[in-house]
Amino acid sequence: MIRPPFLRRASADAPARGGASARKRLRAWSELLRVSALPSVPGDALAGAAAAGARPGRGTAWAVGSSLCLYEAGMALNDWADRHEDAAERPHRPVPSGRVSPGAALGAAGVLTAAGLALAARAGRPPLAVATVLAATVWAYDLRLKHTAAGPAAMAAARGLDLLLGATATASAVRRGAGEGFRRTAAPPPTAFPVAALPPAAVLAAHTYAVTAVSRHEVHGGSTTAPLGALAAAAVLGALTASPRPDPYRPGARGRPAVAPRRFPDRSPAERVAPVLAAVYVRTAARPLLHAALNPSPHLTRHAVGGGIRAMVPLQAALTARSGAPAGGLALLGLAPLARRLARKVSPT
Repeated sequence: MIRPPFLRRASADAPARGGASARKRLRAWSELLRVSALPSVPGDALAGAAAAGARPGRGTAWAVGSSLCLYEAGMALNDWADRHEDAAERPHRPVPSGRVSPGAALGAAGVLTAAGLALAARAGRPPLAVATVLAATVWAYDLRLKHTAAGPAAMAAARGLDLLLGATATASAVRRGAGEGFRRTAAPPPTAFPVAALPPAAVLAAHTYAVTAVSRHEVHGGSTTAPLGALAAAAVLGALTASPRPDPYRPGARGRPAVAPRRFPDRSPAERVAPVLAAVYVRTAARPLLHAALNPSPHLTRHAVGGGIRAMVPLQAALTARSGAPAGGLALLGLAPLARRLARKVSPT
């Protein structure tokens, strides 16, 4: 049977229209979930593993998966919670523009949260406990705390908890003998909650607090104080991260075990690599922050927030190197070009 020409044209155009529609949906969801910010997430768990003194392994992988899910849950929930505000201030966003329905965004947040907790549970009870607190913090921030004075502190706590999730998941796997190796063989095995991960978690939380404070002005601009404060914070955090890390197992230190440690070979490289990575962090964060401080327009403020998000990658890399894993820190820095490329396609804010 020979079909009329107009029917042939219609059937030929159908796959093209379907492909275009699929691309539009994919674009909308990538904007909703801020996929360009995803490269800033795995470094939390890897820095936590290094702080725990163990090589990344199965537990670290579960933590990375959990972190990615909980981060994306927060992005979807954020746009659902801000849908009425975005309708007036940012109508191009996926939810107010109608490209993603509010129900779909909320459902995605719920599914991703459940997936993140399930992945953390695979790593053990301590990681699940940390992930539960992290998930509660994310939901509390998006639904209640975002527009309050406690907003930056809640976001900072979430990033710090994400690093602790990687530390506890890695330590739990080591304790169960899941195949990960413990680097500092002269030291006792890591506890269920590695206390050594608290300082790097605090550094990452402080950076997040500063960036979040700037982000509160990205719609209207006008703040010089927030970018200047974030610039000063980046300088201080860079100096702290570049400084040598005290060895908690050095013999004779007050309150520390007098155990003669076997010198692990990557200590000297760590002391050389960490300052370089810390300098990359400061440069990545400082330049857009300085521009926003000199001209606090909405465009430059958003650019400064994006720079602060991208700067998390070299900061995580520097923290990883400072904890005795310089090769891991350098490998982690490889995510920075990916973050830049993705940011050109999808805004991280």
